Amino acid sequence: MRKMLMFSVALMLVASAFGQAKKPTIMVVPSDRYCITKGYSTKINNQGTETELPDYKKALQNDAELRMAISKMSGIMSDREFPLKDLEQELRNIANESAESAMLTGSGGSSVTESPIDVLKRTAKADIIMDLDFSVVKQGPKNSIMYTLNGLDAYTSKNIASSTGVGSPSTSASVELLIEEAVLSHMDEFCGRLQAHFDDMFNNGREVKIMVKVFDGSDVNLSDEYDYNGETDELSIFIEDWMADNTVNGRFSLSDATENFQRYEQVRIPMFYERNGRQRAMDTRTFVNNLKKFLAEAPFNLESKVYMRGLGEAWVIIGEK
Repeated sequence: MRKMLMFSVALMLVASAFGQAKKPTIMVVPSDRYCITKGYSTKINNQGTETELPDYKKALQNDAELRMAISKMSGIMSDREFPLKDLEQELRNIANESAESAMLTGSGGSSVTESPIDVLKRTAKADIIMDLDFSVVKQGPKNSIMYTLNGLDAYTSKNIASSTGVGSPSTSASVELLIEEAVLSHMDEFCGRLQAHFDDMFNNGREVKIMVKVFDGSDVNLSDEYDYNGETDELSIFIEDWMADNTVNGRFSLSDATENFQRYEQVRIPMFYERNGRQRAMDTRTFVNNLKKFLAEAPFNLESKVYMRGLGEAWVIIGEK
């Protein structure tokens, strides 16, 4: 009897720990294909090349079915205790930042450095983007939903979970009910994959890309030698050592390097860091700013500039601020 009681208590503790496991923050967005085929898009002139980009605000303002579908998907994920970022609210946040708005709209051949989804990722800081595409299939008097749902890592845009299917036809059900009926049978597996990816990030770090470059005309290059901590070696080696010391379990890949640049891929940065006795979320900008500080210290004493390319990629450019 005592053994059974102990076993039951152990099971309750395991269940409690599992229930309290941190879940990834998600945001549901319509797919590019959905927006563009429905006419919810805008054309941007990017250095002489015309690019068609989704217009999420236009889509939400004009497509009642889309609003219902996103609301239902958000509700389904909320029922599974995934923290949510609301697309419409994040669009309002972006609209309130004039610099962001100007960068999105661009005119007269100005350069667009971020797409709308890149801005959303950076502003909302969601861990996973749920990319939703759907269409209502009419079969006589009945309607059904055909859908595709992709879970994308917000930092790398890698597809980490997918679900697709067609719901049962109905003569009276609304779009949100048709969506619910179509996806529910697949959601446990889908959410399991999202959680497994997030658990991997906690254990092995978040994956990002880092580029170290040198400004044209700078009198510095990565083959310059320095004396640091009793060792004499090239700047590139000391940067590589810093990466090894500051990534999770020293996990990164130096995919290419010359005296003027180093390209680091599959860089696993910690999810959190300590500052003033408090735990804070680590992101790519914070990580590379730490590298910038390292380069500014003796014996290097190098000025550098951080340039962000989306949420999961950053450049550190040495030679000036």
